[in-house]
Amino acid sequence: VQLQASGGGLVPAGGSLRLSCVASGRTPDSYTIAWFRQRTGKEREIVGTIRPSSEVRYSLNSSKGRFIISRDNAKNTAYLQMSALIPDDTAVYYCAVERVRPQGVSYDYWGRGTLVTVSS
Repeated sequence: VQLQASGGGLVPAGGSLRLSCVASGRTPDSYTIAWFRQRTGKEREIVGTIRPSSEVRYSLNSSKGRFIISRDNAKNTAYLQMSALIPDDTAVYYCAVERVRPQGVSYDYWGRGTLVTVSS
């Protein structure tokens, strides 16, 4: 499985962007996609996850109400719609497959991230 995030760029504060995460290769029949971000000098943080059923769990308090996660299973693509962006959202955004095993949760098949820069 290969994941590729795209759609990043430079956007003014208050603007919007939609990121895409395309899965290719031997994709599992059903998988949960997780969105992460890493701001400069900060630890990577999870934005949220979306199950194959499109059930979404948002994990980043600061993004609630501004970010929407969705997916199109027919296209093997997940989306992160971001609006009302603030400079603090500047980060490299990644997607990964969430795998739940008896020993715990892991995040695999990381794709190359996409840089989002929000100007003030």
